[in-house]
Formats: sequence, C-alpha cells, structure tokens
Amino acid sequence: MTVNPKLMQRIRQDVQSMHAYAIQDSAGMVKLDAMENPFSLPPALQQALGERLGRLALNRYPDGRVNDLRSALATHAGMPMGHDIMLGNGSDELISLLAMACDVPGASILAPLPGFVMYAMSAQLQGLAFHGVPLTADFELDEAAMLSAIAKHQPSIVYLAYPNNPTGNLWNDAVIEKIIEAQGAQGGLVVMDEAYQPFASRSYIDRLGKHSHVLLMRTLSKFGLAGVRLGYMIGPRALVAEIDKVRPPYNISVLNYECAMFALEHAEVFAQQATTLRQERTRLQRELAALPGVRPFPSEANMILVRVPDAVKAFEGLKSHQVLVKNISKMHPLLANCLRLTVGTPQENSLMLAALKESL
Repeated sequence: MTVNPKLMQRIRQDVQSMHAYAIQDSAGMVKLDAMENPFSLPPALQQALGERLGRLALNRYPDGRVNDLRSALATHAGMPMGHDIMLGNGSDELISLLAMACDVPGASILAPLPGFVMYAMSAQLQGLAFHGVPLTADFELDEAAMLSAIAKHQPSIVYLAYPNNPTGNLWNDAVIEKIIEAQGAQGGLVVMDEAYQPFASRSYIDRLGKHSHVLLMRTLSKFGLAGVRLGYMIGPRALVAEIDKVRPPYNISVLNYECAMFALEHAEVFAQQATTLRQERTRLQRELAALPGVRPFPSEANMILVRVPDAVKAFEGLKSHQVLVKNISKMHPLLANCLRLTVGTPQENSLMLAALKESL
C-alpha cells in the first residue's frame, strides 16, 4: 500500500533518512551476536517462576511492588547514601529519558567512538547535537581529545561505557577522573554505563558518592534477563528526582519487575553463570590468538572484539556454518575488519572456533 506523500511530510525528514535498529535473523543459528547470557534457568527455577508469574494480577496496573525491586537493586548494587534509583524499560529507555530531560537550548551529548549506538541515536531523536570523540588506535580514551571536546562543546551529557561496547575494554581510571572533573567544572552530567558489570573486574560504584554530577547506569540484560528489558540508574537523590519526572507512568510491567525480583533472589545462579562465561572468555582469547591473522583485543565484557584478515569473508563463512556473530567492520574506521563475538556456552564457543578456522 502506498502512503500518501502529504502524510509522509508529517514525519520528520531526519527520521525518514535514518535506518531502523537492525536485528539479525538467528533462526537455527548458534547465536553469538547480541551479548546475551546463553544459559537458561534450571528447570526447577523455571517452574517456580512460571507459578509465581501466573499468580500476578495482570488486570491491574503495576503497584508498589516496583519499589520493592528498587530497594532490592539498590542493595544488590551497593548504592551509596544520599542516592536514589530509577528504573527503565532496558537501558535504552533511560538513555532516551536522559536526552529528553536535558533538552535545553544549545544542549549536546558527547561520547567516545566507537561506542554504543544508542547514545548518538537518542541525541538525534531528541534533536540534540552529538559529538563523537575517536578512541586511540588501541581503543583507549584519548585524554587530550576528550578534554578539548568538553571545553569546546560543553555537552550536557558525557557517556562513558565501562566496559565499552563494542571494544570490551575498561578504560584508564585516572583519565576517567580527569574527564569527570572537567565535565563537572563546566556544569554537565557524566553517565557511567556499566551494562557489562557482571563480567568486569571493577566497577565505578565505590567512587560514585564522590561526585554530585555522575550517574551510574546498569541493566539486567547482561545479568541474564535480556528478554525482561529492565535497566536501572543510580545517582544523587535530587538529580534522579528531576530526571524521573519525564519517565512514563507504569513503564515497568508487573511481569518485568517480578522476573527481576525472582532473579535477584537467586543471584547465586546468575553469578555462577557469569563465572563460567569469564572462564570461557579467557579460553576464547587464548585460542583466538593462536589462529593465523586473528587478533583478539582485551575484554572485560561477555564479548571479544577480534580483527581478522577479511571481516566479510569470515562473517559469511561463520554464517554458512550456522554461527551468527556481529560484523562491525563498517561501524567506524577504527574497527576495520573487526568482528564482535559474544561469549557463549563452552559448546557454542567450540563450534564458533571450529567454524572460524574454516572461514579464514
């Protein structure tokens, strides 16, 4: 059906020129493209969760139980005194709400590149300028370039992913502190995005209380609940209260928050899964490094960035072996011939390694 051209004029031109977020078809594939936890719940917990969800009052709007989840997440994360927690339908919603709340005249958003695509997309959709600052060739923060960009653009928000997506590395803490101080001095926010915290050797949570302009964002997607869509953000109480005003009412469904509460009550199961994935990450980095022409980069996430001789050939070869990864070689010049590999189960990882050998 053809859409009336006059109707199309009602849709923003910049939106019409955008590409929708692409999700690869993974039917029948070993799915290693989206940094998901590959482990499902044990059968006994599946049954217990199903019975619990079946008792929920789905005919009612979400109630005060959501505050029980906020409290449980605050305890789980070790939230500092004087701080509060805000929930989102995944981190993506929180990123969008931050752009909305900070949309004042002349506002902009700044982040290192390559980085998480939603930082730039949220800025564009809100009509804000986005300033990307390239990382160094080894994917470290360019301290001088970041400080110069903050001084020049005076952004409302600086995003620092810790670890970074898609590179997987944790940046130098001393450089991060300089960026935080510079952004605070010009009156802007810093958001530490810890989506991959379950797999990282350190977190910013212990330093969060030092600054009144720093927010820390996490998600339960990498914890093991990607399908539940639940993110949370911690920051100074007065600051979170202002941002929370743009949050839609009832943005967290009863199914979302009950699944999250159940998961936190069985956190040891997910912690053991994360331990297995960290062990598998170490094995993958060792075996990938032994392949001719393959360079794996250091990672503190549940993914590994690898540079191969020909990313297109390797990606298509893996796909022909029913292994789906992410070809990010066109995302940014620094990522030339790079693939992003999710760390899967031991069996999935072995299948991926064998397929990659055949595909080089």
